[in-house]
Amino acid sequence: MMATRKILCVVPRSSCIIVSVRFFQGHAIRLSIHRHKVNPITMKLQVVTLRSALLLAAAFSLSLLPLVEASAQSTFHVNKDLYSDTSSPAADISSALVRARSEHKRVLLDFGGNWCGDCQVLDFYYHQSPNAEIIAKHYILVHINIGHMDKNLDIAQKYQVPITKGVPALAVIDAHGRLLYSERPKEFERPTPEAITALLKRWKA
Repeated sequence: MMATRKILCVVPRSSCIIVSVRFFQGHAIRLSIHRHKVNPITMKLQVVTLRSALLLAAAFSLSLLPLVEASAQSTFHVNKDLYSDTSSPAADISSALVRARSEHKRVLLDFGGNWCGDCQVLDFYYHQSPNAEIIAKHYILVHINIGHMDKNLDIAQKYQVPITKGVPALAVIDAHGRLLYSERPKEFERPTPEAITALLKRWKA
């Protein structure tokens, strides 16, 4: 069943942000935002930033809605620091390659931003079975922060990841840094658990 839940927030300059979370069978599939003028005196609403509104919407869709799965249900909390603002992607990848050679694994590069609802959904799918087990056994996962399409563009270009076409965007490299896979434009813009499982199984070490 397709359904939409809305969260209403007031932000500075007397604007109202309506964050709509659309989900299908418990899975969040789209976030949309609309701005309207309101009278803050007559409306008792929580004052938040636009970024907080996005995180609130993602938290609502991911941690409060039960997922219809054959496996046991789980709860996921949005990680607002999923993509680090301070780490060095080059150093993170270099460290991951050392581990990959030692543990006979491959490196999964995940390009995204903390503002991205689909990136949070993708991370949730990483933690679901069988994806969690496949990643633990066959991959070293590296999150790479692309900011607002203005950070680490050289890293994305190096691995032929089309982040300008949308995120999350993924690539897989072997333990020696050779590129095995880079996604097609918008391939995982609205990911599904099954698509992630297929990708992980195809490129696992």
